[in-house]
Amino acid sequence: MSTASRRFRPTLDVVPRAQFAPDVEEAWAVEPFLASLLSVGPATVAAYRSDVVRFARWASSVGVDSPDGVTRMVLRRYLAYLAAEGAARRTIARKASSLRRYFGWQRRTGAIDVDPTVGLSAPKGEGRLPRVLRDDELAVLLDDVPVRLADDPPAVRLRDDAVLELLYGSGLRVAELCSLVVSGIDLPGRSIRVWGKGAKQRQVPVSVPAAAALAAWLRDGRPLLVAADTPDDVVFVNLRGRPLTPRDARRVLDRRASEPTHPHALRHTFATHLLDGGADLRAVQELLGHADLATTQIYTHVSKERLRAVVEATHPRA
Repeated sequence: MSTASRRFRPTLDVVPRAQFAPDVEEAWAVEPFLASLLSVGPATVAAYRSDVVRFARWASSVGVDSPDGVTRMVLRRYLAYLAAEGAARRTIARKASSLRRYFGWQRRTGAIDVDPTVGLSAPKGEGRLPRVLRDDELAVLLDDVPVRLADDPPAVRLRDDAVLELLYGSGLRVAELCSLVVSGIDLPGRSIRVWGKGAKQRQVPVSVPAAAALAAWLRDGRPLLVAADTPDDVVFVNLRGRPLTPRDARRVLDRRASEPTHPHALRHTFATHLLDGGADLRAVQELLGHADLATTQIYTHVSKERLRAVVEATHPRA
């Protein structure tokens, strides 16, 4: 049985707010719109801000200075402009979705009489299946630390081990990992409390290797990296003693991975391995913190594709 099997069997388009012109935000009522987004996380709010303000700037450049001047033809011109600029289909689809929500809000609040996004067609994002790490990739990340990292300080090695074990062993989102607090960890019970999208809290089980790595980090590693101003309850910190950020976590993965890998691939791998091992789809949904079962169902397709690949690669008459 592979190492991965034994362990657990059963790219954001955001512009810093400082770059936004206040007059554009005010004219297009960006802040009130963002305030209406009560069930989404900070990263999603930032993405909506970026999408709406970028459109508002473009619209102003073609002579449309407020939402009530936007027509469906203007929106089509904008989507065509994005395509001509080389934007990916998924990016265009996301921006169109942001604008639908924005103009729907404008219509509901009475700021405009007609929602110009009604009937607006946009390219669908490519139906790519989530990337699942191979066993050899997991072995490099979790067990066979590259020789080039042999001189890393012990505290850094302990932290990186715990970060990677939790991303795979509990299927956490990177933002959830970075927001972990010491008071939310139950090592004897092998569980952690995380805050997911929409400020929803859930209790997540921790695998045996992840619990061991987390205990070693808290006991032997964290005290060596914390600084005088480090919040007492934060679990993971960077070399400056500040709370670990998603970008810091990405750097951890970049340093350890044998080939370019996104942190979310560990979450995909967690879910797929559970389903491969016979886990119930609704149980996986709860573990991942998905509000909609349809979001989790993508992993059933991944699991089937993996099985098909095995048959085609090994069966003599495949």
